[in-house]
Order: sequence, then C-alpha cells, then structure tokens
Amino acid sequence: MACAAAKSLADQDRFICIYPAYLNNKKTIAEGRRIHISKAVENPTAMIQDVCSAVGLNAFLEKNQIYSREWMNHDVQYRDRVQVQLKQEDGSLCLVQFPSWKSVMLYVAEIIPKLKIRTQKTDSADPSLLQGEGSKKGKGKKKK
Repeated sequence: MACAAAKSLADQDRFICIYPAYLNNKKTIAEGRRIHISKAVENPTAMIQDVCSAVGLNAFLEKNQIYSREWMNHDVQYRDRVQVQLKQEDGSLCLVQFPSWKSVMLYVAEIIPKLKIRTQKTDSADPSLLQGEGSKKGKGKKKK
C-alpha cells in the first residue's frame, strides 16, 4: 500500500491541474485567477485541453471537477478541469518550452483568443450595423 501511495505522489509531480478560473480575466486573485489580468482571457473553458494537446502535451479533461473556490457556482462551464503532463516518468520534461505550470498557463492564455471558435464570434457581427453607428456626426448638437 505504501508503494501505491508513493506512485500517486510521483504522478502528482508529473501532472498539473488547470481550472478555467486560473485563466479567467473576470476573476480576481482571491477568486482563483493565477496569472496576471493583462494575460488572462475571458471565460476560458475546456478548450484548454485542445490547446495543450495541439502543442504536443498529454492533456485530458476531467468532467465535473469543481474548483473549490467555485463550489457555489452551478454553471456548467465551471465544472471541468484539465490535467496536463509536464514530466516523463524519469522526471525529464515532456516539452522543453514548458518547464513549469505557469509557462503552460501563459501559453494557453495567449492561444485561446486566437482560436477559430473565438475569432468567428467577433467576425459574425454585421458590418453594416457597425458602420451605421460610427457615421453619426454632430452627436448631441441641435440643428438650427
């Protein structure tokens, strides 16, 4: 039994856990944000796993794992976490560009806004509506 406990501790050193709140710019440090607000993104979700997997990290989504600081929040988007493998069994790094949990989180926060799913939402706005708003001249002035 001691060997099994030792193995699980070794696994804990190899994997990091990322909750969406760690990267959310709508959260404060007290609410669980772990990176600087200027680098954080709005409402990151389980797409954290997609970004990590795309770069070559072994990442898997754990459903219904609620961050302890959000246990009162019943929103579905806050119910998952991502486990990311940083080190091999021998202790060497999986990818040299990610030596720490913070380097992974900063990379993920940088990539999420560039994802196609995020850019499509902003591109879908009707350009004629945007032009109509900007063409109002003399706002607030009365005509004589």
